[in-house]
Amino acid sequence: MIYRRKQVRQKAPGGFLRFQNNLKQCYFGFGEGDYIRLRDEFGNIWNGAAHREDDNSVRYRFRDEKGSTISGLSDSLGIVLRDEKGNSWRGFVD
Repeated sequence: MIYRRKQVRQKAPGGFLRFQNNLKQCYFGFGEGDYIRLRDEFGNIWNGAAHREDDNSVRYRFRDEKGSTISGLSDSLGIVLRDEKGNSWRGFVD
């Protein structure tokens, strides 16, 4: 009898991420699996993670060294992030 390992969870997408808001401010960086590291135009580093949800969407959460947070969701169209002040960024994984 052949046993096959059951895949419990799929990895979150990795690669180059780029986010931009309506004021042309950018966040960009690389991610592999669940761990992502972004940098903004001011040089601040944002560490975060991506977690796959049950409905096949991915939830992103980022935090910088000052304690500010950005979080958002992705679907088949792209990624939308929102910060504590209500600013939103749209982006993609390449």
